[in-house]
Amino acid sequence: MEGGKDVDFDIKRAYFIHHVPEKVTRGAHGHRRLRQLIVAMHGSFEVIVDDGFEKERFVLDHPSRGLYVVPMIWRDMVNFTPDAVGLWLVSEPYDESEYYRDYAEFLRDARASR
Repeated sequence: MEGGKDVDFDIKRAYFIHHVPEKVTRGAHGHRRLRQLIVAMHGSFEVIVDDGFEKERFVLDHPSRGLYVVPMIWRDMVNFTPDAVGLWLVSEPYDESEYYRDYAEFLRDARASR
């Protein structure tokens, strides 16, 4: 994967999520500016995306496909298989101030931006 070629951003950070216990939800946050590509490298999981108006659920179950998530999207990752390994390719270094952790605050800003 090449930043600026295969994705339209420079990859500033990459991380894996694995060994997620059954029925655990990961994510539960949004980002102000950050873009990311999420890929299930092994096993499967679902990503629920929410733009403040609509929610959509995507099943990630093959390393040849990913989900591109733009700024101002709330995301929850659910239904991880026991063998799931997810890869996140991210446009920004970690910055806690860039996160929405409060859903009501996210909704207010997402709806105001349209």
